[in-house]
Amino acid sequence: MRALLPQPIDHVDDEYLLSRYASTRRPFVRFNFVSSVDGSAQLGGLSAALGSDGDQRIFNLLRRPAQVVLVGSGTVHAEGYAGPLVSDADQAWRTARGLGAHPVLAIVSYHLSIAPDAEVLTSSPGPVLLYTCEQVTGQQRDSYPEHVQLVQVADNGQGPDPAQIVADLDSRGLQAIHAEGGPHIFGQFVAAGQVDSLCVSYSPVLAAGAGSRIARSQSEQQRSLTLHTLLEEDSMLFAEYRADR
Repeated sequence: MRALLPQPIDHVDDEYLLSRYASTRRPFVRFNFVSSVDGSAQLGGLSAALGSDGDQRIFNLLRRPAQVVLVGSGTVHAEGYAGPLVSDADQAWRTARGLGAHPVLAIVSYHLSIAPDAEVLTSSPGPVLLYTCEQVTGQQRDSYPEHVQLVQVADNGQGPDPAQIVADLDSRGLQAIHAEGGPHIFGQFVAAGQVDSLCVSYSPVLAAGAGSRIARSQSEQQRSLTLHTLLEEDSMLFAEYRADR
C-alpha cells in the first residue's frame, strides 16, 4: 500500500496509517464505508463483496483505537457482528495503551429490533449500548443481558437523534467513535452535522444495478469536506475526508 496524499510514500506501515487517522478532536465521529467507483455500497446485498485485503487492513486499524463501534441494527442483521470486534493482537495493543480490550458496541435501533437473545448481544465480550427512540419499559430492560444497556433518545423524525447519541457517548467518556453504517444511519448523522471524518474505500469495479449508496436520507444535505489522506493498493483507493467544522 502506498500513500498519494498528503505526500507520496511508496510503502506505508501500520504506524503511519494510525498516525494519519488519529485526531485530537473529541468527541470524534468517523464513518467507514466501501463503494464501487459508480457509487454502489453493495454487491449481492453485502458491502464485504466490494472489499479487499487492503480495505480489511484499514478497517481493522480504524477499529483498533476506537472506544466505541457504532452501527445500525439493519447492518447488524445483514453483516453479523457476533463475537469480538478486534483481534487478539489488537486487544493486546489496546490494553497496553490504557484502553479496554474491547470497544463498546453501540447499536442504533429505531424499533428496538435486536432481540434480547440475539447472538450479537449474547456473544459480545464487552458492553453493548442499544439506542432507540421507542418507549422502553422496565420489563424490557430486565429482559436483556446485564452487559446490554437500553438507552432511549429523542426521535428526530428519521429515527434516534444522532446529536443525543453522540452526547450520551461523550458523557460516558466514549469519545473516539468509529461508525460503520449503514446508509440510513450515516444519512441521519450527515443531516444532524455529526460527522467529523469519512473513510471511503473505492473498489475498482462497476456495479450498476439498484444497490444502495453509502448515505440515504429524506432530503439532500450538503456538508463540506477536505481530503485528508489518500492511499492506493491494487487499483483500490482509500480516502479519508475531514469535515470543515
